[in-house]
Amino acid sequence: MKIVEFDDKGQQVEVDSAAVSSKSGTSNLAPRPVFSSHAPDPARRTRRSSGIELHMFQTGTLRTKVKYIKMNQGDDDFEIPVPWFLIKHPMGNVVIDGGNAVEAAIDKRGHWGAVVDAYDPVMNIADNCVDQCRLVGVEPNDVRYVLQSHLHLDHTGAIGHFPKAQHIVQRAEYEYAFNPQWFAEGAYIRADFDRPGLDWKFLGGEYSDNFDLFGDGTIRTIFTPGHSTGHMSFLITLPNTGPVLLTIDAAYTLDHWNNKALPGLVVSSSDAANSVAKLRRIADDTNAMLVTGHDPDNWETFQKAPYDFYD
Repeated sequence: MKIVEFDDKGQQVEVDSAAVSSKSGTSNLAPRPVFSSHAPDPARRTRRSSGIELHMFQTGTLRTKVKYIKMNQGDDDFEIPVPWFLIKHPMGNVVIDGGNAVEAAIDKRGHWGAVVDAYDPVMNIADNCVDQCRLVGVEPNDVRYVLQSHLHLDHTGAIGHFPKAQHIVQRAEYEYAFNPQWFAEGAYIRADFDRPGLDWKFLGGEYSDNFDLFGDGTIRTIFTPGHSTGHMSFLITLPNTGPVLLTIDAAYTLDHWNNKALPGLVVSSSDAANSVAKLRRIADDTNAMLVTGHDPDNWETFQKAPYDFYD
């Protein structure tokens, strides 16, 4: 397995995959299901593109409680979207996260276990990210990069499903996912990310912050730990729309953004608050359009794929 990461000076280096395997261990995984094919509908495309497009998808919803999304905010039922993103770029297509793995639609309790008692996925098989990419004319071999904001179970649907893609994640997140602390164990489904033969690139936290994927300013990573050890958000800059800030789970909802609540799951409350402050500075400096991670009201305001996009 080819692995590229950043050293403590911010320089890219290649490392021996055996070293990673010795840390993380190995697993014998069952074969993945075969995905059905969905033909895209070009007739629904009503305008010309600038050549760079941001498509906003979701893999269904999670039925949960308010307290699991907004810390200590009550036991009322709360249903949240599970967003993920596709960016079409002349230098290669990019998937961000991919939402829930398809197994959450096939056998949610078998794949997620007791987690479904707190976060119940509502998802059709056709909601998987591979089939949804096909709706906008992107086949699995057409994806060059899979960017992982983090490795929680509702963000790992793309891993291993795009054969030519390099997978990019924070090194700290990858290592933590194999040995999480007790309170975060349920958030990581090892079968989703512990896969042989993947091409991984590891980022180095603050040392590689503001990583520019294509070198043209279109896609930049922002290190935002707190919700998870190696969480990152993304600043997407489009020709016509301008900057779009994808907070992902650094800010689940606008309550987090406005300092009214912490996320329901954090590994560091202090880091989580600092990461929101960092993102707010970036939003102010760039006048970016704000896209939070799971806010149903915020999510409702955006143009959704497969029938619309931002460019």
